[in-house]
Amino acid sequence: MTFARLAHAVETGALTLPDDLRLVCLEPNPDADPGMLPVRDITVQQTFKPAFDHFESLGLTVTTEATGAADVVHVTLPRSRELARGLIAQAERLAEGGLVIVDGAKTDGIDAILKFAKSRVAIEGQMSKAHGKIFWFSAADAFRDCALPVPAPVLDGWITQPGVFSADGPDAGSEALVAVLPKTLKGRGADLGGGWGYLTRHLRDLSGVTHVDLVEADRRALTCARLNLGEDRVSLHWADATTWGTPASLDWVVMNPPFHTSRTPDASLGQDFIRSAARLLRPKGSLVMVANRHLPYETTLASAFQQVQELDGDTRFKVLQADAPITSDKKTRVKRR
Repeated sequence: MTFARLAHAVETGALTLPDDLRLVCLEPNPDADPGMLPVRDITVQQTFKPAFDHFESLGLTVTTEATGAADVVHVTLPRSRELARGLIAQAERLAEGGLVIVDGAKTDGIDAILKFAKSRVAIEGQMSKAHGKIFWFSAADAFRDCALPVPAPVLDGWITQPGVFSADGPDAGSEALVAVLPKTLKGRGADLGGGWGYLTRHLRDLSGVTHVDLVEADRRALTCARLNLGEDRVSLHWADATTWGTPASLDWVVMNPPFHTSRTPDASLGQDFIRSAARLLRPKGSLVMVANRHLPYETTLASAFQQVQELDGDTRFKVLQADAPITSDKKTRVKRR
């Protein structure tokens, strides 16, 4: 619903946006349609690579960090409370006395953010639509202390930042995968959706591994990964893992694929990761992945690899290995634990 609530506010006359103003949009959702807005001078800040590419393909000015003065700054509410407050603080800096608009779904915490904003500034208008709200206020430097913290050490010295996946430390799925990583992995491989580098560091430490390509769509997470990993036998790629890389170029792929594009689980994203891994692997290559127990990945694995087995698991997670991507009509052997 990014921009739909904003367009509704403009259409009803609750909010006026002259077509000659400069509008900066902080991290709108990939399905956002700027064509529904009356404004022509639009700059988009986007740190998620598929969304960045989408808005760039529309001919918009897109950047990973917006700068310069703006008349109006629109904030799409993220799920992370700390990131949401950080974006509002950034919006105030950019607006310089102009208008800040905050727009989000109830499931992403718009009511809590509205209450928080009311404790600091005078809200000039608000509307509810499509299970969410939009509100606006004049920038007054009231959120300076909410600026997004820079990457910093958390559990066991890992460097993360609010707003990235598993910002408090390693997630349980990745820990389960690390515990059973095959020691036989060797040569060059990739960590698809590698986040801030937890899996990649463990992969690099395997004796037979010569190089790891960490592929991550979240630029903030990638910045943390650089701090966690350095450059020793590691290459970092800000890219969409479902389209990145050269076919048949890797010896192995390891991953803990995402399965949310919103708060609703979506297995299709992990399935796209599996197909991408099969595309990237050499004929005798291997994929090792962890997934929540309920996610239906086995069928996709069986259609893309000659051999599939479950290495380990419990009621929460399963660690799966798939070998030899299918390049011709070959039967798949599925082994059960």
